[in-house]
Amino acid sequence: MKISTRGRYGIRLLLDMAAQGKDSPVTLASIAGRQNISVPYLEQVAVILRRAGYIRSVKGAAGGYILLRTPAEIGIGEVLNALEGDLSVVDPPLPGEKETPLQRCLRAAVYNKLDKTIHDTLNSLTLETMLCKDDENESAYMYFI
Repeated sequence: MKISTRGRYGIRLLLDMAAQGKDSPVTLASIAGRQNISVPYLEQVAVILRRAGYIRSVKGAAGGYILLRTPAEIGIGEVLNALEGDLSVVDPPLPGEKETPLQRCLRAAVYNKLDKTIHDTLNSLTLETMLCKDDENESAYMYFI
């Protein structure tokens, strides 16, 4: 499994929004500047996140995007599923396809365990757990991805 730039940038977009606070809209241009990501690419990712119900757009001079839920309610695993789709390390067997005993053994001993570990790790993290205050500078956030 490899997380694409869409998944990585989507998480960064949401983390940046969470760090800025939930009360006022954040522009994609400001996020792009802080995260060093192109605005057109962020626009594409924002459309997916908006349709998935994580953010909403605010029109007008003071417009931008705001989070629809608190950072504690937004799980990293669910966001990556919305952006990437299935995060399994290998595709399941096709309908009607028979696996050999070796293939079943590999699936049970390796692939399913990897899937479970990845799933458990990603689902244990929220935007809130990813934002940690730096002890030396109370106003700065550190991102752990």
